Amino acid sequence: MLCEAVTQLKIELNATQHWQLLRYLDTLLFWNKTYNLTAITQPTEALVKHLIDCLAILPTLAKLDAINNNDGQQHKLATTDMLDIGAGAGLPSVVVAICQPNRVCTPLDSNQKKIRFIRQVSVELGLANVKPVASRIEQFSGQFGLITSRAFASLQDFIELATPYLVDDGQLLAMKGKAPTEEELKLLAETWQIEVLPITVPYLSDSRHLVRLARQVHC
Repeated sequence: MLCEAVTQLKIELNATQHWQLLRYLDTLLFWNKTYNLTAITQPTEALVKHLIDCLAILPTLAKLDAINNNDGQQHKLATTDMLDIGAGAGLPSVVVAICQPNRVCTPLDSNQKKIRFIRQVSVELGLANVKPVASRIEQFSGQFGLITSRAFASLQDFIELATPYLVDDGQLLAMKGKAPTEEELKLLAETWQIEVLPITVPYLSDSRHLVRLARQVHC
């Protein structure tokens, strides 16, 4: 099922990465029996709604990297580091770190148990590019070229919390179910360049969208 999803998404993964993804999911479900890391407990459902759902953003990340590489080395470095706000059990940050080992991913969450899980599973999987932080975003410091979130119901809340940590030419990526309303987008259009991308998640019929935001450049 994972192999077919990877094929449909046109993602290139080696055997080690396949193993790491499945091992991550197995470990998540094992820890979940004690630590309540996710409401999804059925393995096939977790595979689709957690693992494959996060894999579906990788083609977009690859396109952003290709654009930034053409813009020069400075931009390439700016987008390498990724902050995942409200990372929970590491979705999407751990999945991205497995599939893009050159990208340093910082999962940020105030829940100590979830960050402890991410630390442990990262060690077990040999993910040196995962740098978990147990903190509220308001008490955190750092600058990132890419900031993601899968946890926020409100796009505006995500933007307000993420903006202080975004480099000038960085990008915000919000994983959403339904697309933002026209009213939401109008309120943001003066400050942000916005692209709403429908995402097809293999084996999932629910609506999925990726909202990409970059600061407007005013001359």
